[in-house]
Amino acid sequence: MNAIRLLKRLSFKRPLAVVSFIVVSSAMSSAGWAQSISLPNTILPEEQAREQQEQVDDTPRADWRSGTYGPVSAQPQNPNALPPFGANLFSGGFRGAMGDGLNASYQVKPGDQITVRVWGAFEFEKVLPVDAQGNIFIPGSGPLNVEGQNSQQVESSVRGAIMSVYPENVQVYTNVQGVQPVAVFVTGYVENPGRFAGTPNDSVLYFLDQAGGIDQDLGSYRQIRVMRNDRTVVTVDLYDFLINGSIARPQFQDGDTIVVEERGPAIAVGGDVHREHRYELLGNQLSGAELVNLARLRSGVSHVLLRGNREDGPIAQYFPIDMFYGQTIRSGDDVLFSADKRSETIVVEIEGSYYGPSRYALPRDARLSELLDAIPVPENMTAVQSISLQRESVRQQQKQSMEDSLRRLETTYLSAESRTNEEAQIRAQEAELIQNFIERARELEPSGRLVVAYNDRISDIRLQDGDVITIPELSDSMLISGEVLVPQAAVFRPGMNVIDYIESAGGFTNRADENHILVVRQNGAVENARNVNLRPGDEILVMPAAPTHNLQLASTLTQILFQIAVATRVAVDL
Repeated sequence: MNAIRLLKRLSFKRPLAVVSFIVVSSAMSSAGWAQSISLPNTILPEEQAREQQEQVDDTPRADWRSGTYGPVSAQPQNPNALPPFGANLFSGGFRGAMGDGLNASYQVKPGDQITVRVWGAFEFEKVLPVDAQGNIFIPGSGPLNVEGQNSQQVESSVRGAIMSVYPENVQVYTNVQGVQPVAVFVTGYVENPGRFAGTPNDSVLYFLDQAGGIDQDLGSYRQIRVMRNDRTVVTVDLYDFLINGSIARPQFQDGDTIVVEERGPAIAVGGDVHREHRYELLGNQLSGAELVNLARLRSGVSHVLLRGNREDGPIAQYFPIDMFYGQTIRSGDDVLFSADKRSETIVVEIEGSYYGPSRYALPRDARLSELLDAIPVPENMTAVQSISLQRESVRQQQKQSMEDSLRRLETTYLSAESRTNEEAQIRAQEAELIQNFIERARELEPSGRLVVAYNDRISDIRLQDGDVITIPELSDSMLISGEVLVPQAAVFRPGMNVIDYIESAGGFTNRADENHILVVRQNGAVENARNVNLRPGDEILVMPAAPTHNLQLASTLTQILFQIAVATRVAVDL
């Protein structure tokens, strides 16, 4: 490839950073003639003066090495304002999933029914109820106690009892056919305390869901007691179920009581976590490592802000994540996780006429000239002096500026008072015009285009993460749009002026403002058509006239129309 190097190296007060991760493949030789983008001495005089005047005061104002200083965000979170961890637990439909109690570990109790089948030397088949003493009656063998046994133990006991009478050529099969339903009381801090029916082997979650779930403001997710005869059978911690899927499975009896205790001490956890909730403590404190396990951090978290109260007063400490694991978190603390480590690499995108990849990873202080110097482009096909750049921060500024202008328009003209009926009618018509215009204008999205090329010079600005650099291809056309009868693209012809092109597009519409015509350059610059020489690739944009006799309103609308045209390259029809 016979590459032509046109770049004149720029003169800087500091050495240029080396552009990393940029590889220009030798395979480009097959692409034909290519050139590297050339920038003349691109720093504008005002930029040079500003750089010479900038002085940095590097006197340390604090001992930043401690790692416990950092940005303090908005007001601390109130633990009571966050939903409790597990708040969505009782939207899963537990109440519609009553069990049948027939699992391998189920323990038989009075009222259950057991099917017994015997064949061979002795034949017998019957459903035997378990009586109040926990016995079933087997003909020829007598009563057999099976209370408290599981299904395997029941089959072994029945087999032994029958074979003690018929020791040879006898086969035995048993099955726990049905279980006695139970009624369980649910009380404490639940939404709807009451007595609910179920089976002995239903879970605690089934009965809690029947009661409407735990009171989110006052109920505990970690202290749930199952009571029987004024004695605690088991204490259930739903955090074990929420995190690990494990839960205590007591076998309920008729008259058992589930008691949800009052919520214990809590902490607020927010920021870059998957579970931004209020977390309940079993004691008065827990470690940072335990909290990280509960909250499940998002990727990239580097620091933790801990705020709370201690014996000697309020605290606000900012820890690197590694130091946080050993910290003690106490009741009432507010913990904010954040990804607060700046990357030393930015990623920018290239579009348009060029060779090579479309994205580049660069040092954080990389400048436009460094990147352009490394990008080969098709020779005699690229408008190297019309480079432009799209930046998200510019788009946000344009959006905010447009919104401020539209809001001022609303405030000034939609709230004005009328002195006469005629004036009121005129203002009503203007108000409808303004309201429709504002609604359409707010739907437009600014381009975020930053003009970096001016008078064949390119500003050597510092790049930002997410920048999109446009390297346009040389064009032979002109675009005529806005208030013309037939918006179209036309071949560029030297010697033709703006009016000639507008006439070729059918002329002005009856809404056109013939005194306000813009020319949009390939690099994004917008200029008044009376002051420019047309070039290939330009766009002629005919602005609409403000349809009002109110001179002040017409002036305001015209100004906003220009602002929108510059930001979006669209002429909004009034």
